[in-house]
Amino acid sequence: MSTNAENKAGALDWLKWLIVAALLAGGVFANWYYQDEMLLVRVVGLLTTAAAAILVALQTERGKAIWALLKESRTEVRRVVWPSNQETTQTTMVVLLLVVIFALILWGLDSLLGWIVSSIIG
Repeated sequence: MSTNAENKAGALDWLKWLIVAALLAGGVFANWYYQDEMLLVRVVGLLTTAAAAILVALQTERGKAIWALLKESRTEVRRVVWPSNQETTQTTMVVLLLVVIFALILWGLDSLLGWIVSSIIG
């Protein structure tokens, strides 16, 4: 019985997405139409319209899946072990040192190859 109700709710997702598109298009049109009004009023109107569109979009199956993904990614970010300030500084110094070393190697190779080519060409 619940799968039938889920299928019926999923079947109306296209209507919800149509409402989202209409809200966003209406917000953009209203922003253009009322371009002579204060910027603050237009921004508040756009934010309100965007919030309504997001609320409608979250009622769809795809919107619920995106919301679940965002919640899961937030918990994953909390689990990350971030490097300390000292580790970050040391890693940065190693990278800079290696960049300088490889730049010197490439400069030496370029000078050597340039000298060889110029001695051949004359």
